[in-house]
Amino acid sequence: MDDLLEKLEAIYQNWLVIADEITQPDVISDMKRYIKLNKDYKDLIPVVDAYKEYKNIVDNIANTKEIISTEKDEDFRELAKSELDVFLEQKESLEEKIRILLLPSDPQDSKNAQVEIRAGTGGDEASIFAGDLFRMYQHFADKKGWKIEVLSMTEGTVGGFKEIVFEVSGEQVYGLLKYESGVHRVQRVPQTESQGRVHTSAASVVVLPEADEFDIELKQSDIRKDTYCSSGPGGQSVNTTYSAIRLTHIPTGIVVAIQDEKSQIKNLEKAMKVLRNRLFEREYQKYLDEISSKRKTMVSTGDRSAKIRTYNYPQNRVTDHRINLTMYNLIGFMDGDIEETIEALQVAENAEKLKEAVEI
Repeated sequence: MDDLLEKLEAIYQNWLVIADEITQPDVISDMKRYIKLNKDYKDLIPVVDAYKEYKNIVDNIANTKEIISTEKDEDFRELAKSELDVFLEQKESLEEKIRILLLPSDPQDSKNAQVEIRAGTGGDEASIFAGDLFRMYQHFADKKGWKIEVLSMTEGTVGGFKEIVFEVSGEQVYGLLKYESGVHRVQRVPQTESQGRVHTSAASVVVLPEADEFDIELKQSDIRKDTYCSSGPGGQSVNTTYSAIRLTHIPTGIVVAIQDEKSQIKNLEKAMKVLRNRLFEREYQKYLDEISSKRKTMVSTGDRSAKIRTYNYPQNRVTDHRINLTMYNLIGFMDGDIEETIEALQVAENAEKLKEAVEI
C-alpha cells in the first residue's frame, strides 16, 4: 500500500468511528461535543469520497499490471497497456486534488459570516461606494443562495452607508467571503463632482466568522445594558419608546449599539450577536496573526489595513493586488460576479500551503 493510500485509509477509519459516535446517547446529550463531531463528519466526506475513488483506481492499476505480465494474447496486452496509461493519468490528477483536500483548512470556513463595511477616505463618495460594495455582496449572496440580514447601519448623507454590519448565512460562507477583508479602493468621477474629475475613495471591509454560543461564553454579569430612544439623522428622536440598545462589555470595554428595529427584544438579540462576534474577533485575530507571521505572501491576510483591490470605472477595470489579477468586467463584478476572483485567491493560497508542506 502506498503512503497516500495508507493515510487515506486511516482517515476513512476515523470517519467510521465518528459516524458511530454521533449515534451514541452520551454524545447526543452533550450538545457541544455533538455539534463538533457532526461538523468533523461532514468535513471529512469529500476526503472519504476521494479515498474510495483513489482506492478503486489503485486496484485497477494493480489488476491491469497483472494482466500485462501474465496475458499471452498480444492484442489484449496492448489494450491493457493503453488502459494502464489512462489509469495512471487519473491517479496523478486525483493525487493533486487529494493533496489540496488534505491541506489544513481554517476550522471557521464552514461558518456563517458577519461583514462590516465602513466608508473610508473620500467623504460622501466613500459612503456611496460602501453602498455599492454592499449591493455587490447582496448580488453574490443571491447567486449562492445565501441569506443576508442587516444588523446595523448608518446611512451616508447623500446615499450609501457610513457603516453597515450584516450577517450572511449559508454553505461555506466564511470560507469564501474571508478573502474580501481589507481596503477596497474606487477610482471614478463622483456623483458629487461637477468638474468631471476622477477621484479616489476607499471603504474597508471586515469579514468575521460567526461566533456561536459554544465559541464565546458571555457572562451576563460582564454586560451593562442601556436603553434609549432611537435617533435619526441629526440626532432627532424617531420614536418615543426606549427600543434602542447599547451593550458594554465591562472586561474589554467593547460597546455595541443597535437601534434598527422598533422592538427592544430584536435590537437586544442583534446587539448580543454583534458583541459575541466582536469578542470572538479578538481571539480569532491572534490566529490570523500567527498564520500571517509564517507566510510570506498571505492571501487572506489578517492585516485589514492592506489595500486589496482597486475598482477603476473609467477603464472598466478591477485589479486584485494580492495576486496581481486584472479583469476588465467591472460592471459584471459589481453585479456580484466575484466568484472567479475568489477561486483564483483560493488557488493561490492552496499553492502557498502546498509549498509550505513540501518545505516542512
